[in-house]
Amino acid sequence: MGRRHLNETLRRSDSLTDPQTIRQYLSSRLRDYPYEVFAALFLDNRHRIVEYEELFRGTINGASVHPREVVRRSLHHNAAAVIFAHNHPSGIAEPSAADIDLTGQLRDALALIEVRVLDHFIIGDQISTSLAERGLL
Repeated sequence: MGRRHLNETLRRSDSLTDPQTIRQYLSSRLRDYPYEVFAALFLDNRHRIVEYEELFRGTINGASVHPREVVRRSLHHNAAAVIFAHNHPSGIAEPSAADIDLTGQLRDALALIEVRVLDHFIIGDQISTSLAERGLL
């Protein structure tokens, strides 16, 4: 019920302006997986949610993310912006060097089609980390 409430709260909002609500929503969707899942919130030009989609599924310590597929799904949803998230099954929400590098690759690929990457959340057991808040985006 909590997940449904958060989903409806985000769907009804005019635009995504509250990072804490986004963080709670993404945490509720991703934190309980025993394997890594990479997901995206596709947004319109007013930063309203168009779609939430789990794009890639991995193992306990990684997931292969393909920028080409992320670009394809962004075009499919006619997104103007995107927020990425993935979980760390270890429960530790610290971004790895690979996480930071991947975010840069995705940002550069999506910039070619004028889709902005607003944030990338790393979801752990109790907390989540925002790359944008840390100035890594």
